[in-house]
Amino acid sequence: MKKIISDEHPRPSAQAAPLHEGLLKRALQRLDDVARRMDEDTQVLQRLQYPQEILEARLTIEMDDGSERSFPAWRCRYDDTRGPTKGGIRFHPESNAEEVETLAFWMTLKCAVMNLPYGGGKGAVQVDTHTLSQAELERLSRAYMRAFARFVGPDRDIPAPDVYTNAQVMGWMLDEYEKMIGHASPAVITGKPLTLGGSLGREDATARGAFYLLKHLEERLGLSASQKRVVIQGIGNVGGHMVQFLAEDGWRIVAVADSRHAIANPAGLNCRALLNAKKEGKSLISLATGNGTKEIAAGDIFSVDCDLLVPAALEDQIHDGNASSIKAGVVLELANGPITPIADQILAQAGVTVLPDILANAGGVTVSYFEWIQNRQGLCWPVAEIHSRLEQMMQTEGEMIWNMAQHKKLTVREAAYEIGVGRLVRAMHARGRS
Repeated sequence: MKKIISDEHPRPSAQAAPLHEGLLKRALQRLDDVARRMDEDTQVLQRLQYPQEILEARLTIEMDDGSERSFPAWRCRYDDTRGPTKGGIRFHPESNAEEVETLAFWMTLKCAVMNLPYGGGKGAVQVDTHTLSQAELERLSRAYMRAFARFVGPDRDIPAPDVYTNAQVMGWMLDEYEKMIGHASPAVITGKPLTLGGSLGREDATARGAFYLLKHLEERLGLSASQKRVVIQGIGNVGGHMVQFLAEDGWRIVAVADSRHAIANPAGLNCRALLNAKKEGKSLISLATGNGTKEIAAGDIFSVDCDLLVPAALEDQIHDGNASSIKAGVVLELANGPITPIADQILAQAGVTVLPDILANAGGVTVSYFEWIQNRQGLCWPVAEIHSRLEQMMQTEGEMIWNMAQHKKLTVREAAYEIGVGRLVRAMHARGRS
């Protein structure tokens, strides 16, 4: 592992937040499990135990009142065997180096699972964006790019939006990068505004890809004949779009939760009112006004009776303390790492099928790949072509993983890991990295 400390921005002294303690260790546990099954060269797999390089920086910006504040920030390139690293940048108050490394590790596998010519990367700033004005958010975004400009590049490391970042943040970062290098370079960042070279279909790509996968496997999952009741934990950009896709497909959204509250209605929530409330910044509690809709404890969201559970928030939300209470027959992971390894075992023993994050939520990075191609070729594909290409790729890789799981009697996650790790190992051998 190559660990770089920026001279201009010294390493922050912030301690790891308890939320992410042991996160990377738990993620690598699954790598160890697949390595034993595949009987692969341990020297090759040892490379995946550590990130290739991580840069830590301190971002100091001027606040609107004239004071200065500093924020710890990170960018990790986990592995570039299959191509330049790719991964989002999140702004979150509990982000830390371990979280960034773990997310970059998962992105490495995700790109391999989708057979994209990328390695995995990730970035973060430890900040609560709700405390920043728009001007302060712009200054922080530009400061991030100044600190990490030498780390990124269209052929080296390609950032994108993630939690609490969006197309506008990517636009500011792109502008700062191009100022520094002195020429246009739209392919350095994906998920940016359309007017700056962003791709059609990017905003809902993660949820849309998951929906395509779900529809492709619906009959084999036993969902086509179910009552089509779904619980969604996390209704930000990704979860909100999933609400819309599932509702339009005839699903009843029986419970949802955000970072503060949860509501449930066995007869189905009013999805239009739900999405409007989130768009207007209203609390979920505002919807608990009778007609069967009531507030429930946030921790009870996973025990609501349903056919499909969609965790679309943060890591480690389903663990050994609540996994046995899940009543859904299928879990669709829209979040990264929402289920701990122990919880995975509990769910597998209970006969619950998990469609894992490295497959299920790969629609975002896949459409980012499409954006990167369009930028490099000076093209702009119509949205119908974006959707068609995404659907084909989700179906192709989903079919391959499903068939392996059935043939070898593996969980879907185990099959996904075997395919992803296998592609990484073959690429390492091809490069002579063994």
